[in-house]
Parts: sequence; structure tokens; C-alpha cells
Amino acid sequence: MDRAELTAEQVLKRDIPWETYMTTKLISGTGLQLLRRYDNKSESYRAQLLDDDGPAYVRVFVSILRNIFKEETVEYVLALIDEMLTANPKRARLFHDKSLANEDAYEPFLKYLFLQKRDLGLLKIQECCPPLLEVVYLDVNKLLLWKGNWFIQEKSCKILALIISARPKSEDGIVANGEASNSKEKSTTIDDVLKGLVKWLCTQLKKPSHPSRGIPTAINCLAALLKEPLVRSSFVQADGVKLLIPLISPASTQQSIQLLYETCLCVWLLSYYEPAIEYLATSRALPRLVDVVKSSTKEKVVRVVVLTFGNFLSKGTFGALMVDLGLPQIVQSLKSQAWSDEDLLEALNQLEDGLKDNIKKLSSFDKYKQEVLLGHLDWSPMHKDPFFWRENITCFEENDFQILRVLTTIMDSSNDPRALAVACFDLSQFIQHHPAGRVIVTDLKAKERVMKLMNHESAEVTKNALLCIQRLFLGAKYASFLQV
Repeated sequence: MDRAELTAEQVLKRDIPWETYMTTKLISGTGLQLLRRYDNKSESYRAQLLDDDGPAYVRVFVSILRNIFKEETVEYVLALIDEMLTANPKRARLFHDKSLANEDAYEPFLKYLFLQKRDLGLLKIQECCPPLLEVVYLDVNKLLLWKGNWFIQEKSCKILALIISARPKSEDGIVANGEASNSKEKSTTIDDVLKGLVKWLCTQLKKPSHPSRGIPTAINCLAALLKEPLVRSSFVQADGVKLLIPLISPASTQQSIQLLYETCLCVWLLSYYEPAIEYLATSRALPRLVDVVKSSTKEKVVRVVVLTFGNFLSKGTFGALMVDLGLPQIVQSLKSQAWSDEDLLEALNQLEDGLKDNIKKLSSFDKYKQEVLLGHLDWSPMHKDPFFWRENITCFEENDFQILRVLTTIMDSSNDPRALAVACFDLSQFIQHHPAGRVIVTDLKAKERVMKLMNHESAEVTKNALLCIQRLFLGAKYASFLQV
């Protein structure tokens, strides 16, 4: 059977020979009694057993995963644990019970994530298998044939994420599972676990082990783990933030909507971490999030994106970029829709207020500059406001006339008739209001670009290109007589 498509239901139909494992001393007599009592019983009966003696069952499960390497058995125990945690995620706390203080509950799951690597697989087998036990009879080459078993990796990842999320606040990263200070056995530290897990998750985002489930599994785990400061720092250091950006795009199917939601949830969690914000500011994250919020009808998706915008508002140039991307108008449109989520409505109101404050803080030239640099030219009021041009004309001299150079580049590269028309008009305004406007524009070789646009198919473009050429030839003295 193709284990990439194996289901928990198929695995749990197996009959595992627990008695044989006790005979070979891979499990204890007490362990066998617990397994007989638990295995193949109803969900309600198992729930009662876990309520009565949960830590004992966890101890048995972890012991099996540590000592037994038969593929079918490993899959079966992982399916049992996954079933138990899916029914009640709070049961992950059982792995941190005081009675398990000397157990390293993280190590078996972390080991099985990386078993696809031959060297690490062999290393772990040598470290973990007791002598004269099953490993004596195990064909090591056969075990390595199931390296990269997706069922085992997926369940190990999910379980490990739940166990980590449920660990006590007192666990500070020095030891795992509250390990006693006098423990003689080397235990996996929580720092090692988190770094190892982040490494595996980033690998899945780059080169998924399963074509359709690798990335969703990784994103699902990241959404649960990125609230951890160490996970955030490890993820950023591993250059993981850029791996999220392509996943931020409008979705239609239920499966893709869930992936989008969890990806946006990851971005929201990262918006509380300054180094991540620095990367997001230089990426296409913000325009992609705007596209998502414009097209999504799922409340949970809209809510997490709006909350992310709220966190971004006060960071660097994010506020100005949001204004330039038309977010104030989008927020107004979103507010007019019939949302049932009160938290979303409150978040929209807060975002609207924040954007208004941001607009007030921005000078008119700052807004204009952002508009030009982003290439999002439109007929906003400042373009045709004589006061704007009189007050800010010297600002165009900044950075060796950077804004004028960008306007001429837009004339060459843009396919948007509106942007071309506005660029021609703004150039004509500069010629009119700057004492040396004609000379500067001529030196920038803008005349040739404007001349080409006089033959554009758009009447709006040709009209403003003609105005610009007229002002260029007439100069400021007579240009003011031309009609706009």
C-alpha cells in the first residue's frame, strides 16, 4: 500500500501482537495490561480510561515509540495518540504530568520526523534500540525502505505541535517535560525540539514530502507554534517568512480557504515580532493581504487580515502603504457588509480610525511621493491642487529629482492609461511651477517619452501628453494660460 495515502481508519483496523512484544521484553507486563484494556475499545470507554489513568497510557505509548521500530506498529501507536488528541486536544497536557517528569516525551516524535535521512535514521536506531531486543532481528535495510513515511511524519508533526503548545508555563526551555535536575538520562531540551521542528516545517514549505498535504500540514503546525518566541526567531533565522508570501492569495475551495486562513494567521502572529515585520515590509505581503481582504467572504479570513493590518499601522511605512493601496476605501466597503462577527466589526472600526489618524500625520507630499513610488497614480485631489504644487515644488528636487525620474519611468513601462495620463499631467505641472522646469525635464529626456504618448489610443493620455508638450515648449511664462 502507498503509505502516502494511508488513513488512520485503515491503520487502526490492524491487529497488533502486543503479547509478542512483551515476550521479547519490548513492553512490560503492566504495559501489556494497559494496552489490552485500551486497544479496540469504544471511544467512550477509552475516554474514561484516559480520565482515570491518562499518564500511564501516555507512558506506554511513548515507550513503544522509543523501543519498537516495526513500521506497522509505529503507525498504529501514532494513530492511537492522534485519535486521542483529536477527540480532546487538552489531553496533550497528559504528556507533561509530574509522574512523567523523567520521560523524554518529545524525542520519539522528533526522531520520526527526520527518519527520511539515512544517516540520522541509523544514528537514532543505534541510540534508541536496546541491545538483544527486536533490533537484533530487524533488517536495518528494510527499515530504511520506509524512510520518509508520510503517515508517520504527518502524525508526529501534529502530535509534537500539540504537546509543545500544552506544556506548562514553568517549562523554560532548559529541560523537557519538567525533567528532574538529578536525572541521569540525557533529555531533549525544548529549544532543541523547537529548532528541529522549525527546520522540518521550513523544509516542507520548500520541498514538501507529500504533494498535496505537505504544505498544509506545515502551515497548520506553524499556526499553532508561532506564538512561541523561540519559534518566531528560529523561523525568521531560517528565512521562513518568504516561504509564506506565495501562499497569501485569494482562495475559493474549502481546503484552500483553510490554508489561506492559517497562512494569514501565521503572518498575524509574526506581526508581533520586529525582525519578521522588517522582512514583511520589504516583501509583497501587504499588497497580497489587501487582495485577499478585498475578495474574501470568509469572516475568519477577513478578521485575521484586518487584525494584522492593525498591528502593521504603527510600523515604519506600512501606514502610508495601506493608504496608497486604497485600504481606507476597502475598509468602508467591508463595514457595509453584513458580518455576524462582533470582533471583526470592532477591528474594522479600529483600523478605520487608525488609517484616518495616519492620513492626518502624513504630509500631502509624503502621500504623493508614496503614490508615485508605488506606481499607483490616480486623480487624487492633490494632482490638480495649485496650492499643493506651489507649496511643494522644491520637494521635487530631493534625491536628484527622484520623483521626476520615476514619473518618466512610468511613462515608459506602465500599461495603465490612467497612470500614464496622470504622469504626463504631473510633469506639466512641474514645468509650470518650477523656475527651471523646462530645463530639468529636458535634461531628463522626458520630452521623447511624452511625444510617444501623443499617439496613445487613450484620449485621456493624448490630452495630457499634449498639455505637457505645450508647456514644455511655451515655458512657465505662457504655460499658465493653457487650460487643464
